[in-house]
Amino acid sequence: MNRSSHNGAWRLAARLPTGSPARAEVRWPDGEVSQVPLITAERAYAEFSKPAGLIEEECPAKGCRLLRVTGARLGKVPLETSRGAIQVPAWMFTVEGVEQKKVHVAVDPSAVTARPERVQGSVEEVMAFGLVAGKPRELLLRYGYGACDTVHGARAYETGQLVVVDVDEEDSGSGKPCPAILKTATTTVTLARPLGDRLVLDSGTGLPVLRRARDS
Repeated sequence: MNRSSHNGAWRLAARLPTGSPARAEVRWPDGEVSQVPLITAERAYAEFSKPAGLIEEECPAKGCRLLRVTGARLGKVPLETSRGAIQVPAWMFTVEGVEQKKVHVAVDPSAVTARPERVQGSVEEVMAFGLVAGKPRELLLRYGYGACDTVHGARAYETGQLVVVDVDEEDSGSGKPCPAILKTATTTVTLARPLGDRLVLDSGTGLPVLRRARDS
């Protein structure tokens, strides 16, 4: 199916729903609810059915076959955001002979803020964060470090809207060869007050840190 999808070998073999809602509610982890515009099933099909790039070979061929869409319905799928995991509306397309649905997020791109790109040469320090059960002022940080680095702890700089997190790492400085291996670990940092709806940023890249669905 991957090669067929890459080559845009889709065929519409059914009439798609036309009475879908124009907007839907999205509930954030903190309980806030937002109204977001939706795209139609027809638009979703038009977006994913385009070839991903240069067509390697016309279908049918070895490893490539036509993908016939026989129906679609509006459902929900989990999505990771800078504010945590949420359930968002998505079009679920049924493909003939394929057990798994073809899923396409139904939220209009106009309602989505693109994640900023990492500055060239910057290094991501904090990969994800979670809340610590029973300790509202603590954040659990997942971070990466080099095989020969020494980790001294984590720090946080806070404003009314942001929390910038940083892991204090130091190269061993031994001068000996060190394997180019990225290790991961977790640590906690204590804030001056509970996180609330503030955005968490990684100090190394300046990018938002994703909140994982399962807190510790």
